[in-house]
Amino acid sequence: MREARPMAAPEQDEGRTLAFVMHTAFYLLLAASVARFLARHAEGPRTPWIIGLSVLLAVLYLLGPAPGARPTLRRLTWLALVVATWALLVVLAPSFAWCAVPLFFTGLRTLPPRAAVPLVTLLTALVVAAQLRLAGWWDPNLLLAPPAVAAVATTVYVLMQREAARRDALIADLVRTRRVLAATERREGTLAERERLAREIHDTLAQGLSSQRMLLQAADRLWDSAPGTARDHVRTAAGIAEQSLAEARRFVHDLTPADLAGGGGLPRALEAVAERETSSTLTVRVHTEGTPPAVLPAPVESALLRIAQGALANVREHAGATTVTLTLTCLEDQIVLDVTDDGHGFDTGAVPAAEGRGHGLPAIRARLRQLGGTLTIESAPGEGTALSAAIPLERR
Repeated sequence: MREARPMAAPEQDEGRTLAFVMHTAFYLLLAASVARFLARHAEGPRTPWIIGLSVLLAVLYLLGPAPGARPTLRRLTWLALVVATWALLVVLAPSFAWCAVPLFFTGLRTLPPRAAVPLVTLLTALVVAAQLRLAGWWDPNLLLAPPAVAAVATTVYVLMQREAARRDALIADLVRTRRVLAATERREGTLAERERLAREIHDTLAQGLSSQRMLLQAADRLWDSAPGTARDHVRTAAGIAEQSLAEARRFVHDLTPADLAGGGGLPRALEAVAERETSSTLTVRVHTEGTPPAVLPAPVESALLRIAQGALANVREHAGATTVTLTLTCLEDQIVLDVTDDGHGFDTGAVPAAEGRGHGLPAIRARLRQLGGTLTIESAPGEGTALSAAIPLERR
């Protein structure tokens, strides 16, 4: 199962903001360079070339692909065309060198650091050469300022990318840790439940069987000499056996139902329940939509089967229906059981009061709550009832 990273949305917003700022800065610098050239060399022979190349550069930059995790052939080709067009402009008109700063970030976002740093170095060298050519002498400021700006921009961007990578690794590690903790909690819960059942069996069934054995042995010894006492022992043992049987039924109530133990999965188990519940006055049908998962979690199967049995019990006792339909809908992320009948129906606003008089709906809600599911009931007097139980499935 692949989970979305919690920081995905903020990272996308930050990327869009950076792209917007860089694009705006690029077009402003490009427009300023064109305006400066036209103000000084409007009548020169290079003017049509400068205007044409400027328009081409603007269009290429606008049509560029979004930066991705890997430098694809399309991104590399686009970056090469943008850099080549800009370099030609700088050769013809050195004032276009100011557009290099947005191109620094474009190269850093398009290429991996090992390839982006040499590109930034090349662009910086071209800027220095163009500015020195424009100045006409070896100005130390023009010689040192562009490399300093390029070094600061590159260092800041690379460090930010490394910090983002470390953050991503930390988030991935936290997600893995959470999964491990969840698995550990489930395992500990299973062990705790086994220990609870072991204690319950020891304190009830085992003790009851031990007492029965002692009483029956005593009755056997006294059967000839004191038949009245022996019969009292037998009656007492029978009472203990009845109590132990009640305890055993209570244990089995929440374990795997017998209809599921026979194989065939949940659809076959629902069909078995429908066959038993169908009578001369009530018809129960089963319909399955979608393909059930190859391995459906046992708690989900047991819960849905128990919910179907509880809902059918409510129909028998209260609805006065002649037809009930069980519909099992299997989706990618959840499984839904719908129980609809053509009975008397009831006012759903009175459900809380009705729940106080029985155990059907409260038990269904409790089972769904344990599995993170939801229960929806639609009904009205004289219009039948539709009960829908949905349980989410973990994607794998």
